[in-house]
Amino acid sequence: MRILLVEDNEETVAFTSRGLEEAGDAVTVAATAQEGLLIAAAHEFDVMIFDRLLPGMDGIDAVRVLRQSGIATPILMLTALDGIDDRVNGLEAGADDYLTKPFAFAELYARLRALTRRQPLAEADTTRIVVGDLIMERTRQVVTRAKVTLELLPREYRILEFLMLNEGQVVTRTMLLEKVWGYRFDPKTSLVQTHVSRLRAKVDRPFDTELIRTVRGAGYVISAP
Repeated sequence: MRILLVEDNEETVAFTSRGLEEAGDAVTVAATAQEGLLIAAAHEFDVMIFDRLLPGMDGIDAVRVLRQSGIATPILMLTALDGIDDRVNGLEAGADDYLTKPFAFAELYARLRALTRRQPLAEADTTRIVVGDLIMERTRQVVTRAKVTLELLPREYRILEFLMLNEGQVVTRTMLLEKVWGYRFDPKTSLVQTHVSRLRAKVDRPFDTELIRTVRGAGYVISAP
């Protein structure tokens, strides 16, 4: 996706941009509504993200200007204001969706994909997940491969669960940091790589085929051969 992110909070910009770029998307950043309007008028995007409270012009006013100028690109509005009136005002101005801060990156990404009519990352509620000969019984938290029970540590289990719920789709490092550790910032460590390596040692190495693959520069994907 080609995404315009209009946001003045540097931490939000850094974390969101990194997650989107890890997922293979192209992100253009603007720090003010005025700058965002100029960029939106000069380039085409698949979706735009506008912060509600921006220096100078308000995000709602910027969205209203875009709609009045005939730009119909889907817009997701971010805000720290969670009142019903605030949401209604944003939607009435022309925003297509509304997400309050602090937000989970996985939810943000799913909403963006929904806005561009792409299938969002799954959050299946099934109690039994199967990928090839790998089976996860979620109610008992038991994982087997080729009928062999795998002894997983809690975080290894959660990483595997998220991968299996999103079989065939790239799961980025940012998504795992947020989903497994609850981090909404980059700790600048090899935390994810270390845990995924240990997980693969249990899930793949004792068996003939690998299910978990590294997608260079993007993240990890699990799929049956």
